[in-house]
Amino acid sequence: MKTEHAMRSTLLSLGALALSGSLAVAQENGPPDEVTEWVFQPCFDQSDAGWANGVMPWVEAVEEATEGTVKIRVEPVGALTSGSEAFGAAAAGMTDGTACWATVYGGDMPEGMLAFGMAMGANSTEEAWEAMWGNPDYRIGDIVQEAANERNLHWVGWSNQGPNAMFTKFRVESMEDLSGKKMRAGGPQAIFHSTMGGSPVSLDAGDIYTAIRLGTVEGTYWDTGGIDDMSFHEVVDYAIMPGWNPAQHQEIFVNLDAWNGLTDWQREQINGVFEEVYFETSRMHAEGVEEALQILRDAGGEVITLSDEEIARMRQKSIEEVWPQVAAQSDRTAKGVELWTKYLKDIGAY
Repeated sequence: MKTEHAMRSTLLSLGALALSGSLAVAQENGPPDEVTEWVFQPCFDQSDAGWANGVMPWVEAVEEATEGTVKIRVEPVGALTSGSEAFGAAAAGMTDGTACWATVYGGDMPEGMLAFGMAMGANSTEEAWEAMWGNPDYRIGDIVQEAANERNLHWVGWSNQGPNAMFTKFRVESMEDLSGKKMRAGGPQAIFHSTMGGSPVSLDAGDIYTAIRLGTVEGTYWDTGGIDDMSFHEVVDYAIMPGWNPAQHQEIFVNLDAWNGLTDWQREQINGVFEEVYFETSRMHAEGVEEALQILRDAGGEVITLSDEEIARMRQKSIEEVWPQVAAQSDRTAKGVELWTKYLKDIGAY
């Protein structure tokens, strides 16, 4: 009887251990018990098209995918730090993440320009995705991710905001029309504008409207879907499409320490929504582009679409003269520019 009792106790103990092990595996492969709370501050506020059509859909998707075990509070620019400092604040852990363009036009991380969009580069959401992530022959996104990780950040979200066009007080029908013109332009925009013979002027976003109205500058480069949010339709006369960048993108980064603090399951869930949210938010931005252009027309403005011949000229000059200046920023950007060039050649766009 003692032997039988001992055997039964041993079996029960083994069963308990097996159950405990199963629960541990389930815990590892499913949502954790604890909720992680993050605070993000983008380099823009709720008035920017990237808020409702970029960051917030991603936040909602992440919270749903992680079954509520990751909660994200998004604060507008200025709540915690300035727009120019938002990227660095996320890297330093002052915030848990941020969203911005080319890491504030490439100043904090030149490789970000590869994700922001090259001058006269990808024409569409589909082309951008294929070059950055979809086709293993290119995978330019891996280069950006390496650079982000090196800066204690992890790239977690992306959205095509549509054309980053020229909004001007003067007609532009060829690249020569930009010669001598003062335009608000930052980072890669400034490289493009100066290469076309123009005079780029650095201005904070909040100063652009007044600068155009007063004649300090003769226009600005801006994402097309956001011009009505900035009321630019009140002070410009023309929208020049597709501008300098037919597919301008916005990126979302999370502090790498915060990212590594998640479970493998949580990270897998967040990675899993990257592509889905990219195409959904890009579609949302595309709808905003058409709406913004109509608002400009209704205000008396004119939309000028450059001819195919002029776009081809501008693309050639950009690849031959603008892209090398981007490539010179770092070894990684040089590799990315090489891959972008190969991609455009492979699809017959250059």
